Amino acid sequence: MIDTIAKDKIVTRIGPDQYLDRMEDRICYAYDATRKRRVPDAVAIPRTVSDISEILKIANEYKIPVLARGAGSGFTGGSIPIRGGIVIVMNHFNKILDIDTDNLQATVESGVVTWDLHQAVEALGLFYPPDPASMKHSTIGGNIAENAGGMRAVKYGVTKDYVLGLEVVLPTGEIINTGSKCVKDVVGYNLTQLLVGSEGTLGIITKAILKLLPFPDTKKTLTAAFPAMSAAANAVSGIIKNRIIPTTIEFLDRHSIGAVEQHLHLGLPTDAGALLLIEVDGEEKQIDGDMDRVKGVCQAHGAIEIHIASDKTEQDGLWRARRAITVSLLRLRPKKVNEDIVVPRSKIPEIIEKINRIGEKHGLIIVNFGHAGDGNIHVNVLFNDDPSERDRAGEAVDDIFRETISVGGLISGEHGIGITKRKYMDWCLDAPVLDLMKNIKRTFDPNNILNPGKVFP
Repeated sequence: MIDTIAKDKIVTRIGPDQYLDRMEDRICYAYDATRKRRVPDAVAIPRTVSDISEILKIANEYKIPVLARGAGSGFTGGSIPIRGGIVIVMNHFNKILDIDTDNLQATVESGVVTWDLHQAVEALGLFYPPDPASMKHSTIGGNIAENAGGMRAVKYGVTKDYVLGLEVVLPTGEIINTGSKCVKDVVGYNLTQLLVGSEGTLGIITKAILKLLPFPDTKKTLTAAFPAMSAAANAVSGIIKNRIIPTTIEFLDRHSIGAVEQHLHLGLPTDAGALLLIEVDGEEKQIDGDMDRVKGVCQAHGAIEIHIASDKTEQDGLWRARRAITVSLLRLRPKKVNEDIVVPRSKIPEIIEKINRIGEKHGLIIVNFGHAGDGNIHVNVLFNDDPSERDRAGEAVDDIFRETISVGGLISGEHGIGITKRKYMDWCLDAPVLDLMKNIKRTFDPNNILNPGKVFP
């Protein structure tokens, strides 16, 4: 429970309407997309950066755990208050403060929904590339905290590639600004990039300066069906070897194709072992040539069906299919563990084969889809609501991570670590590296109040 004196100080600062401690209010902020749950002791809804600063000063004095929450859309438990304390809800920090068309930058508050930023900059002929699957409800602050990626990462990179500067409240209450609006900035350590991907453990992000690009002239979308996943993966390597960098190269395995087709009835080739969904963007005079080269590579690697979307409506339908995979999988089994591994692109065929063998070993359906262009695979271990199958699913995840690391991969590409993957951290990082990270955490947060219990094993 929150100390009474601490509560009174916070309420005096933000007002009684912005401090919630009834169970029916607190339970709304107890979960994320993992479906795990831990009810906080209180919820604070500050309106200003100075409000957050004062809350953290009080929390630091009374050793109260604090967690900042955006949309709660994460898949690793990063926004679950596992040690209780106060959840700070960033709903009021939802303003796009400036879109600078001269310097191709946007300054936004951390509670801005990613999709809303996309719409605002695209109306001005500009482009913010990061596009996580949750972009219609996830927030910029959450994207930065997790270093979110998305389908366009193969060509445009991930969130860290677009963050120029941050306004951050430290766990001790100080308000700092990192980075700048300058394209080149080597004054001191790059604290901006240290904070990107720190999962809310080092500071609460309140504002960001983001890099924008000119909006591409046009785009074309192609689907290529293959008899087996190995052929599709080899085609991906072939495309990159031919020095073609598509906007996206997504893949669906046969389970994904079947589940989405049952759900949406789009006419997907359910007899295929794998499907690639490839988009190319750029100048109109160049794009036809690039698409012809992509088509040629797919044919050379045994594609059994190739189709180029004829218009925007058809393009949107194909991307709707890709974004519907997760919900479609519930048609196969009622429960699933959703993990995101990343491997070198050339290792995709090998890791897919290993994952298939793990599924056979444990008697489970394991569905693979995701970002073939950057080696980021969403692995979904499906199971029935049965204790034995649940246990086998956990064992399968252990095996998947072990095999991923054996081929030079890592246990997370864009979902972060949170609580669900922290026990695997020392599988990936040497002890001196982990110790250095822990020391950084102690420097920022000497009393360990900010999102405690996350990331580290």
